[in-house]
Amino acid sequence: MANRLSDSTSPYLLQHKDNPVDWWEWGDEAFDEARRRDVPVFVSIGYSACHWCHVMAHESFEDEATAALLNDRFVSIKVDREERPDVDAVYMQATMALTGQGGWPMSVFVDHDGRPFYAGTYFPAEPRHGMPSFPQLLRAISETWAERRDDVLAAGERITAALGARGVPASDDLPPTAEDLAAAVASLARDMDERSGGFGGAPKFPPSMVLEFLLRHHALTDDGLSLAMAAQTLEAMARGGMYDQVGGGFARYSVDADWVVPHFEKMLYDNALLMRVYLHWWRLTGSALAERVVRETAEFLLTELRTPEGGFASALDADSEGGEGAFYAWSPDQLRSVLDEDDAAWAAQLLSVTDAGTFEHGLSTLQLRRDPDDGPR
Repeated sequence: MANRLSDSTSPYLLQHKDNPVDWWEWGDEAFDEARRRDVPVFVSIGYSACHWCHVMAHESFEDEATAALLNDRFVSIKVDREERPDVDAVYMQATMALTGQGGWPMSVFVDHDGRPFYAGTYFPAEPRHGMPSFPQLLRAISETWAERRDDVLAAGERITAALGARGVPASDDLPPTAEDLAAAVASLARDMDERSGGFGGAPKFPPSMVLEFLLRHHALTDDGLSLAMAAQTLEAMARGGMYDQVGGGFARYSVDADWVVPHFEKMLYDNALLMRVYLHWWRLTGSALAERVVRETAEFLLTELRTPEGGFASALDADSEGGEGAFYAWSPDQLRSVLDEDDAAWAAQLLSVTDAGTFEHGLSTLQLRRDPDDGPR
């Protein structure tokens, strides 16, 4: 029997309409119900192309026993982050403050006023790698709510106050000075991965707006460091497995520091921002790589994400037939199945397809660490 999400217009929420979980959409009615029953609120946030959202749904939200726990001891709210970015942003701040990292699915436990007191991302159906199982977590939080309510509410108040204190510093409404901009560049340089490009360690998300800032700073000041950091990162992303070397377009992020293995969903907004920054890189430098990436990414968006109604879909799913990333990863044998022996050997060397593989099950994501020559002789 379908739950109340069957009336939603969100593609992500509709994916959960047949769950045995008694889901609510975000709104006052859900919190009123939690007050009436005197139970905590579980807020689950994700989006339609999220691989681990699907995994947690299959493992937990489609499981009758887990659903019975949620229905008996919580009011459960399902949120589409693409439909409610405001809700997502608030609870992402809380999750990152509590755990040091964020991501989706986001799993947040809140009181009747929406104040978070416990948060995380994916929880497995069975204990794994030091993580509790999701049912274990549900029982522990329910018992704490019943037996130590004051502690729970106090934690929610502390977290909310701490997040409020992190607000944007007061501004005198003046634009940043040249010294401010130079200080920002110096700060980025300290965090720069000098070997692989990008900033910080794995996982690495494409820092579109940071790269835009660096290119504009170079255009304004002719600062060589700004351009060098942007160019290294842009080239590394475009030559790694995070960029679709066959079909064009970028995946959501790289799970490693070298841009080799992506999280395979491809988002409209990521590609729109990246296409613009590569265009600006080309405008500044005339880079042939930048021009190719812009043209291929535009073609990908028009071919794969344009809808019959004239708009654009928000994403391509990470999963395909055969599992996560199966459409994008290759083995040498698979290359030989579609190319003759010489062409397959040339393509494998050019695209870093190895017997050991760079992904799972001996498969390799396609990289293009150098521009191709004219092909096998």
